[in-house]
Amino acid sequence: MNGLVTSNQARTGAFMATGSMLSVQVGLALSLSFVDRIGVEGAAWLRLVWAGVLLLVLVRPRPSAFTRRSFLTCVLLGLVTAGVTMLFMAAIARIPLGTASALEFLGPLGVAVFVGRGGQRFLWPGLAAVGVLLLTRPWEGTVDLVGVGFALSAAVCWALYILLTQRVGDDVEGIQPLAVSMATAGLFATLVVGPMVLPRVTLDVLLWGIGLALLLPVIPFTLELLALRRLTTAAFGTLMAVEPGFAMLVGFVVLAQVPGVAALIGIALVVAAGIGAARSGARTVPPVPAEVG
Repeated sequence: MNGLVTSNQARTGAFMATGSMLSVQVGLALSLSFVDRIGVEGAAWLRLVWAGVLLLVLVRPRPSAFTRRSFLTCVLLGLVTAGVTMLFMAAIARIPLGTASALEFLGPLGVAVFVGRGGQRFLWPGLAAVGVLLLTRPWEGTVDLVGVGFALSAAVCWALYILLTQRVGDDVEGIQPLAVSMATAGLFATLVVGPMVLPRVTLDVLLWGIGLALLLPVIPFTLELLALRRLTTAAFGTLMAVEPGFAMLVGFVVLAQVPGVAALIGIALVVAAGIGAARSGARTVPPVPAEVG
């Protein structure tokens, strides 16, 4: 019976992670028109601010649900979330998207390698890494050291995001921690880039930003929080390798970008790694956050 529960839990977590990645890529594809009108930093700001507002209004987190430690962890997660969003957008403004994606993936891949255990510690992440390289082909782009620095910084933030999301998900029930973290991310983004972005904002851009924020990050971050209650951080980090495959699929459907043979092989490798990680990646005892106070 325990084996069946663990298997179902892993499948559910993998399904949630997959839904998150698909939502992210659709959101990115649809946000391209906003980049031309409001800039890369403006597109990131718009998503973060609306996400924070929507989650605060819909979730209405209760102070009694948090301890001092869990609340501060949520605030830290918010700063990391803002960091990974804005740093990645800054990176793709300077280096090719494929290069930035490959470098950013070092974050979850590092989590998978250093947190994983046993003989599969390197197997699935290694297979995923080869697949991501074939998908993104970073060697085809020009090198901008500032852009590379932004992408590597985003990778560090992504790794911290995975670890912190699982921690707050263990400590606080429901999606209340996400409401606090996204509100923090929106406030931080406003302080950092608000003065340069706000003059470019028009009413139609502001209203369209609501739908964009739902696709990225409200829906995917909620699914990731729930997935990390069911999967180990190592399995989750490896599953994230499937995201470039979704990027290619969305690019084909929405942007008419046709993948080559190497990219198709890369998709097969990351999907295989993702399946392998999910099958063996269920948490032994998924925590049930308790009420505080």
